[in-house]
Amino acid sequence: MSAAKLDDQLCFALYSASSHMTAIYRPLLEPLDLTYTQFIVLMALWEEDGISISELASRAGLTKATMTPLLKRLEQKDLIRREMSATSERQKQIILTPQGREISTQSKAITTQAFCETGLSETEARQMIDLCNKLVK
Repeated sequence: MSAAKLDDQLCFALYSASSHMTAIYRPLLEPLDLTYTQFIVLMALWEEDGISISELASRAGLTKATMTPLLKRLEQKDLIRREMSATSERQKQIILTPQGREISTQSKAITTQAFCETGLSETEARQMIDLCNKLVK
C-alpha cells in the first residue's frame, strides 16, 4: 500500500500558499500595526462600510467567533466602531472611523508590493484567484 504524497495534495499546496502570502504581508503591515486578518476585514469594510458583523464575517471568510476578538482589537486601535443597527436592535453595524478610512490610502501600495513579491504574472494571479473562488463556491 502506498501512502499519499504531501506534495501531491491540493490541501497542502493551498495551505502552503496561504502561509506564504501571510508571511509576505507581515512586514508590509507591521508599520500599520495590523495583522493580515485585520487587513482583510478592513478591506471588506472599505468596499462596504456599515455592515453587520455577520455580513462582515461572511465577506471576509471568517467565523463569528473569530470576529469578536478581531473587532475588539480594531476598535482599540480606533479603526472601527460598533453601533446598534438602525433596522434591528439585535444587530450591530461595523463602522470605519476616519483613521480606519485613512489606512485605505496605503492599501493599494501594500497589495501591489505583496503581489510583486509573489513572482506571479497578472495572468497567473487572475487564474489562481478564479480557481480559488471556484473551489470556495
